[in-house]
Amino acid sequence: MAQKTYQASFDPSRAPREEERYVEKVIHINRVAKVVKGGRRFSFSAIVVKGDGEGMVGTGVGKANEVPEAIRKASEKAERAMVRVALVNGTIPHPMTVKYGAARIVFRPAGPGTGVIAGGPVRAVLEAAGVENILTKIIGTTNPHNVVRATMKALTTLISAESMARKRGKTVEEISTR
Repeated sequence: MAQKTYQASFDPSRAPREEERYVEKVIHINRVAKVVKGGRRFSFSAIVVKGDGEGMVGTGVGKANEVPEAIRKASEKAERAMVRVALVNGTIPHPMTVKYGAARIVFRPAGPGTGVIAGGPVRAVLEAAGVENILTKIIGTTNPHNVVRATMKALTTLISAESMARKRGKTVEEISTR
């Protein structure tokens, strides 16, 4: 009896993927019910944060009739909405309080070894951005949509000492000696 030999052919869909370059986290999935004549129709919305862990981060909201599709849409929107964040030694350059809707968040820079002290949605955004040490507190609503937007507002309004010195036409030493 003759043995059959099989030649292995290359199938790109089964090949191991190269490591993804972004950190992606699903923050919240919401099920929405629409009541129609025949009953209830369910759809889903997802909030996703995507970052490179080195100062780039973006968030997106996706809506679809199935959870995986909503996550995929949110992920694509997050990648298109990425912004650069000013970080200094793994923390933020200065303390700040940001308000978005009914959500108010307090951000304080922290020393090395502190870690990310933040709740839920804020933690996900900060970790995706690459922040290693920070203290935060959510005051007011904990609605994930508003908390994520407040966090992104805070990260985009951060100003590093170098950019402020450039804007004023001085050196960093001249600004920090006050």
